[in-house]
Amino acid sequence: MNMRRVKLHNPFKTRIIDEKLVREHLALERTKLANERTLLSYIRASIYLLISGLALLQIKEYQGISLMWVGYLSLLICVLFLIVGFSRYIALERKLNKLLQPDEDTNENQENHR
Repeated sequence: MNMRRVKLHNPFKTRIIDEKLVREHLALERTKLANERTLLSYIRASIYLLISGLALLQIKEYQGISLMWVGYLSLLICVLFLIVGFSRYIALERKLNKLLQPDEDTNENQENHR
């Protein structure tokens, strides 16, 4: 095993930690940040759809064609984007939290070996 001195959380206190654990910790942090960026992308897209839907609803008639149904469709898709974005964010956040929790079997095995 390759052990090095690294700084985590508290920059003033160094401790010896397994390099593999550091990589796993950083990978989980990158995944969390990617999850947040994805949620923000869903929110941004839904805001664009909201603005375009409201703009289309303000246009009464465009060359004899009513754009009201397109405006309402845009508003509906806006709400769907928000629902999908938040549900995916919450689902991945729960999966990540389960990964971070120690397994009960592992804890029992460690206590039995002591």
